[in-house]
Amino acid sequence: MSGRLVLCATPIGHLGDASPRLAEALAEADVILSEDTRRARVLLNHLGVENRPESYHAGNEAERAGRLAQLLEEGASVALISDAGTPAVADPGLSAVRIAREVGAEVSVVPGPSAVVAALAVSGLPSERFVFEGFLPRRGTGRSARLAALAAEVRTIVLFSATARVVEDLSALGGALGEDRQVTISRELTKAHEEVWSGTLGEAVEEWSSRRPLGEFTLVVQGSPGRVTPIERAVGEINARIEAGEPMSEAVRRVADGLGMSRRTLYEAVLRQE
Repeated sequence: MSGRLVLCATPIGHLGDASPRLAEALAEADVILSEDTRRARVLLNHLGVENRPESYHAGNEAERAGRLAQLLEEGASVALISDAGTPAVADPGLSAVRIAREVGAEVSVVPGPSAVVAALAVSGLPSERFVFEGFLPRRGTGRSARLAALAAEVRTIVLFSATARVVEDLSALGGALGEDRQVTISRELTKAHEEVWSGTLGEAVEEWSSRRPLGEFTLVVQGSPGRVTPIERAVGEINARIEAGEPMSEAVRRVADGLGMSRRTLYEAVLRQE
């Protein structure tokens, strides 16, 4: 009989947000897999759970796959936690879910705090429809193409940003989306130094360039107020790739294939703008 994989959402900062059900799931697990065993022990000690965690993170997912499959095939209950939030959502864990599906194990979740939802709730921006983009690509055509796509996105946009790149990301978003676009920046949510700042992207660059950014950042950006046709969106992505150094023919091919559009139609649309 196959076992059970339980994805356990953990507090994003304040340990008081841990639920009784989380404590129960971790205490009942035969094995606890964690992104960082040191951080996991802090949580487990707080909850009074004596189980010792084993590591399961982006760097060792492949080598741990065999052990996880064996545990589940033997009927074990395996709890998976990441450093904060829900495993497999912008965190390690997707491979674990796939392994569990392959061996016929049950997959369940203990829901909990979410930086995405928390930041969206306090942003004051429309939340009926939103898109979560994780972290922006760091460089190259991937970054340019993503920014071009976001410029045409009409839904509210939620992104993560690292301390060392938040000013750079805000500047890039301002350049692609327009400096007058509204943004709410949530820093260190639920922690002692929690801060929520709102303004335009232009103001955000000025504000955060003048101070030393510290902590974990979640950006909530206003969606595009205008309506952009699929062709215009595709051409914008092609232009971004070309500006990043990609040959036009290659840019057209990649965008057309990715969006399921005619290469000839997009090629002609690019030429018409010249």
